[in-house]
Amino acid sequence: MMQKIFKTKKGRYLSAAAGVATALAGGITLAPWASADSPASSVSAPAAKHRAQTFELVGKQTSIAEIDLGQKGASIGDENVVHEDLYRDGKKVGDHSAICTVTHVNPTALQCLGTFSLPDGQFAAQALLHLPAPSYVDVGITGGSGAYSNASGFVRTIPAGVTERHFTVHMNG
Repeated sequence: MMQKIFKTKKGRYLSAAAGVATALAGGITLAPWASADSPASSVSAPAAKHRAQTFELVGKQTSIAEIDLGQKGASIGDENVVHEDLYRDGKKVGDHSAICTVTHVNPTALQCLGTFSLPDGQFAAQALLHLPAPSYVDVGITGGSGAYSNASGFVRTIPAGVTERHFTVHMNG
């Protein structure tokens, strides 16, 4: 039962949400990514830390685990753990990990937390998700380190199949 929920309603929702955290990492610098203020500004430049930036990533799932905790079957505390590689223009730029915990059953609610790892630092995002999943999920950016130490904003995540997500990061700071 637990597996069926994760693969149907939860799977689709987690694709949109757990993947939330899931697509903003980097392996290259973010300098080539445009900010809202200047097309050539660098994320790591001091002036850019205070500008709004919007950039897109693609998350491709590399591992997933559905953990049935507590009562057998769907129950509070069950978890779905996801790891994804992040891509920009077809090139791997980082990775993302997320964990979603069931907080309510019937209707299902999930608390999802994710961390995006980019070359210049990391940032975290979280959301409370309700099933059935909408076509997209906006996940709040809750903080970061390195170049993202003052990060705020949100990540819009859209499922693109079972193991891929598209992310648009709207970051301030």
